[in-house]
Amino acid sequence: MLTRLLSSGAILALSATAAAADFDLTILHTNDFHARFEPISRFDSGCSEEDNTAGECFGGSARLVTGVEAARQRAGNKPVLLVDGGDQFQGTLFYTYYKGALAAEMMNKLGYDGMTVGNHEFDDGPEVLREFVGALDFPILMSNADVSGEPLLADVIRKSVVVEKGGEKIGLIGLTPQDTDELASPGPNVIFTDPSEAVQGEVDKLTEMGVNKIVVLSHSGYRVDQRVAENTTGVDVIVGGHSNTLLSNTAEDAVGSYPTVVNGVQIVQAYAYGKYLGELNVTFDDGGNVTAASGDLVLMDASVSEDEATKARIGEAAAPLDEIRNRVVAEAA
Repeated sequence: MLTRLLSSGAILALSATAAAADFDLTILHTNDFHARFEPISRFDSGCSEEDNTAGECFGGSARLVTGVEAARQRAGNKPVLLVDGGDQFQGTLFYTYYKGALAAEMMNKLGYDGMTVGNHEFDDGPEVLREFVGALDFPILMSNADVSGEPLLADVIRKSVVVEKGGEKIGLIGLTPQDTDELASPGPNVIFTDPSEAVQGEVDKLTEMGVNKIVVLSHSGYRVDQRVAENTTGVDVIVGGHSNTLLSNTAEDAVGSYPTVVNGVQIVQAYAYGKYLGELNVTFDDGGNVTAASGDLVLMDASVSEDEATKARIGEAAAPLDEIRNRVVAEAA
């Protein structure tokens, strides 16, 4: 059975009665995966197959596949939105060797609906990001950046998008760190702007289109997410990333509640490295207002079995890395 960190105390009841037009949505989310396709240890580093067999490892793509499928089953007939808060790139030899190709393959397999651009997606410039975006089956978003002057990205990265779930339109907006030009290598043609102003601009456009349920996918960090929630109107949920923040109602080392509520906005984040899968259940009324929100993180530990086909694929992808891992860096004199 999945180890679920769910608490009845996390339930936010903003309405005493449920209207007939209420819309229930389950939002599953990850962030800052950083190429952790193989399981990790409790120290977030590599975990041997021996330790994995002994039940001492967490995460990994094979376990995440099982976790997402189980969460979809728990949702029953409720629509499910699977999103990512950025920084799939960088962190292991898998990225060094495959760049974004393996990340795109795994994300497509999991069935993501959207992702925001993280600063590490720019580590190898617009060229590698363009290749990654071209391999995805879903949109990648970034509202607070002007990419019109960068030919490689101008026609592939959107500020926002509308997806349909259960017959309802949901607006997704992307955010990346405003200082990405200092953190990575986006080049001179990508101009980053204020996150709150960018989000409000997209909210206004979506609202004019008749969209009243809006989720921001933010790679700006927990503190910035709270500021965006405070300084904007019309946002319902912020799925965060970048600060590797553990938000939970039961985990001892959590730094905030799940969700954290600021100005009526539900803010969530799932730490990093695929160790947790976020599971937020939201109820909207007919006007698109959040009337209830509950959930927590699902720990991807040994109680979550690894999908065998995915495990085999990751093993296959790891084979070329063995030469790099075993390479003699220097010989003693």
